[in-house]
Amino acid sequence: MAFLLGCEKISLEFPTKKVFDKVSVGLSDGCRIGIVGQNGDGKSTLLRLLAGDLLPDEGRVIRTRGVSVGMLFQNDAFDDKETVSHVLFGDTPAYELMGSARIRELIDALIGDVSFDAKVGKLSGGQRRRLDLARLLAGDWDILLLDEPTNHLDMKTIAWLANHLKTVFKQGQGALAVVTHDRWFLDEVCMGMWEVYGGGVETFEGGFSAYTMQRVERARLAAVAEEKRRNLLRRELAWLSRGARARATKPKFHVEAARALIADVPELRNTLELKRMAMARIGKQVIDCEGISLDLDGKRIVSDMNFSVRPGDRIGILGENGAGKTTLLKLLQGKIIPNHGLVKIGKTVRFAYLSQNLEELSAYGNARVYTVIGRYGGRGMLDGKEQTPAQLLERLGFTNADLNDPVCDLSGGQKRRLALMLILLDQPNVLILDEPGNDLDVDMLAAMEDLLDGWPGSLIIVTHDRYLMERVSDNQYLLENGVLRHLPGGLDQYMKEAFSSKDFEKPLKEAPVSVSSESELGEKEKRELRKSMLSLEKQISTLKKKRETLKDAMMEMPATDYVSLGKQQSDIDEITARIDSLENQWLETAERLGM
Repeated sequence: MAFLLGCEKISLEFPTKKVFDKVSVGLSDGCRIGIVGQNGDGKSTLLRLLAGDLLPDEGRVIRTRGVSVGMLFQNDAFDDKETVSHVLFGDTPAYELMGSARIRELIDALIGDVSFDAKVGKLSGGQRRRLDLARLLAGDWDILLLDEPTNHLDMKTIAWLANHLKTVFKQGQGALAVVTHDRWFLDEVCMGMWEVYGGGVETFEGGFSAYTMQRVERARLAAVAEEKRRNLLRRELAWLSRGARARATKPKFHVEAARALIADVPELRNTLELKRMAMARIGKQVIDCEGISLDLDGKRIVSDMNFSVRPGDRIGILGENGAGKTTLLKLLQGKIIPNHGLVKIGKTVRFAYLSQNLEELSAYGNARVYTVIGRYGGRGMLDGKEQTPAQLLERLGFTNADLNDPVCDLSGGQKRRLALMLILLDQPNVLILDEPGNDLDVDMLAAMEDLLDGWPGSLIIVTHDRYLMERVSDNQYLLENGVLRHLPGGLDQYMKEAFSSKDFEKPLKEAPVSVSSESELGEKEKRELRKSMLSLEKQISTLKKKRETLKDAMMEMPATDYVSLGKQQSDIDEITARIDSLENQWLETAERLGM
């Protein structure tokens, strides 16, 4: 592979921190790199160094002559008075460039809802992000450097972007480096990982799943001081092996070895026990919506909606940007009164709401973290036992030094973790999370998920992070065109429906698989087949859990409610048919590998 861009023994120091110390990394033709690390460790700084936007104190950045580099920054530099057309096409008339099928696809997928004559200053944050992406991807680059490209994007657009980035370069050509906390995106797009940590960069082969496996192995061999970190990673690996796809090009150890490593890790959640505890804390009634309709600012949010939340339910709400998910969360809490229908909230329900913009922290101003915590004398109930504020802080990655920081000076990720801890200390029994993964690095996302695994109550979450949604929720619902409907097939069903619609011309592409015999298969074909088998295992496991959930719910239905029973059985039959189909695919793939 031809070398394109890299850095050689670079060092960089800011007034309060040494970011890099003699780091050497490089991008060659065909590289697809995901960059991860804790907040503040230098991921964005590394991209800026590679792009030439920032110069190192020592060392040098090397770029092959003639190589073009396109960079997406976290914040755009648009003039609010510019038009969308001028941002995209400059002084060239739009009709000249819209003759290209590639440009038309970009426009339709990313900013099809935006007028070319609109002023940039009038666009929402999500629209500006998509405009910046469209501007960048419309160019012809040898290297793409993307800093948090999924910020402000809905799940369908994230999936489109992942597919586009897998096909934007010809096989073995071009290079991509992306900083993102979206683990599904990393697994879908990247074939290698860089971890920025402690002033250095460590490289890993494979996507996020393979990176996690290798981190577990590294942690397993580490000193006793790393024991807590290792246990958290093993729980993350347990989730990956039992659920999410295990994407890797050259894993360091066989899948069987990975499974042996997590054989003693218990299930992530004891669902029945959590439901029992939730029932004891809440009672039988949580939220019941009967015939709800709501119009807001001339837009229909929900129409004639019937929806219930039961003790211990873990519900995910899906939908595109602007569908009304945040408004729905406020409606369920009784903060908004519907135009028609009734929202019944149980008498013992105690809501806790983690908002997108963290308004709940604004009251603390310059108060220091230890002062804020001192106002809470209670303990939070997790994993069947009480935990002090100090224990919760430790689980959420705070150090003793962080306690002296004013709340207003905390990073975005620290503020979100602090807000989550404070609402848990309020002893709620219904937890509502609106984009809780914003600003969190992958380690803190795992810590938050681990924390929520032991929380005994009803949970409702809205997030565009596909991995987080699958990890935390048990049932998913789609809000679309004013209708909230259950998705028995979960996120797989949602994405399949989204890409079979007319919103996009091209469906997600699956990697081609050779039909030759096992003896004739090359290493690349074998790897693709193995990845396919792991993906199928994950889908089968997810569907079986959903089927058991539906069966349990069916047992609680009145025996005389034939309509509901028939619909429930139909959903169960549909899932069973999908499981059978996937199991047949798994057997066929295994046979081709000679297993």
